[in-house]
Amino acid sequence: MRDPANLPALLQSFFTTRLMTQRKVSPHTIASYRDTFRLLLQFAQKRLRKAPSQLGLDDLDASLIGAFLEDLENRRHNGARSRNLRLTAIRSFFRYASLEAPAHSGIIQRVLAIPNQRQRRALVGFPTRPEIEALLDPEGTPPNRTKWLGRRDHAFLLTAVQTGLRLSEMTAWRHEDVTLGAGAHVRCRGKGRKQRCTPLAKPTVAVLKHWIREPGREDSKTLFPSTRGGPLSADGVQHLLARHVAQARKNCASLRKKRVSPHVLRHAAAMELLQAGVDRAVIALWLGHESVETTQIYLDADLALKEQALAKTNPVKGAPKRYQPDDELLAFLKQL
Repeated sequence: MRDPANLPALLQSFFTTRLMTQRKVSPHTIASYRDTFRLLLQFAQKRLRKAPSQLGLDDLDASLIGAFLEDLENRRHNGARSRNLRLTAIRSFFRYASLEAPAHSGIIQRVLAIPNQRQRRALVGFPTRPEIEALLDPEGTPPNRTKWLGRRDHAFLLTAVQTGLRLSEMTAWRHEDVTLGAGAHVRCRGKGRKQRCTPLAKPTVAVLKHWIREPGREDSKTLFPSTRGGPLSADGVQHLLARHVAQARKNCASLRKKRVSPHVLRHAAAMELLQAGVDRAVIALWLGHESVETTQIYLDADLALKEQALAKTNPVKGAPKRYQPDDELLAFLKQL
């Protein structure tokens, strides 16, 4: 009979039985949870001087989990968002452990009671239309479309900006996912295994038609392959984007102050839709958001919409007045 407090057996059962068999979670979730527990077990090994295979459920108490979360912030410089994502994976495991090892409910409940860290909600950053054009400028340096890599990068970046798909959705594209005839669109499987179709604009269709006919890649089923023919990795996309952004910054000064990542290109697509007057519910459907409220971040970030609203108002009239310092005694009391 399996010891319910045996951490290795319980953790293996959590991944194989709970996540893969029962919940059938996506490979991205499996990878995220796996990385969390690799970091946690390595931290516990150093702190307790015990091999991971020798750890028990009691070893992962609330104090150790709390110290692990602090280590993520202090040593690995993780932000509140990353810290909370790691805690989400740990909570999921301990909820499973509460069913399999109820005798340890005291330790389990104390871990589950660890709160999320509140995080600042910064405004969404996004490139403007001139900055996007500088990134995709066919007459400029980025990307150099006289070479195969340049033509691939141009097709990839143009499609990313127009569709607003997630990085994982684009790197998984295969030729059969794209329809370039009447009703041109691309199919993808996003978060939660939800499938959706995204329409393609005429300029994007024209570029993709040329790209699909590109010679020398008939053996690759991936729409945007690496030089070896396989799918582009996340690091590969980060590298190619950083290379082209660095070139675009030479001709576009405003890009020098902005951080442009693959996810920022998704923000750019959302802002293009918002500024074109598309309803927020349609934008949420386009991006594959679970809730319309998620799309609120783009409304918060769009200064142009707020300026248009301000122009329709009748501002309260006011006149500047000369500054008069407070009485010395009142000033002293004010400072207390």
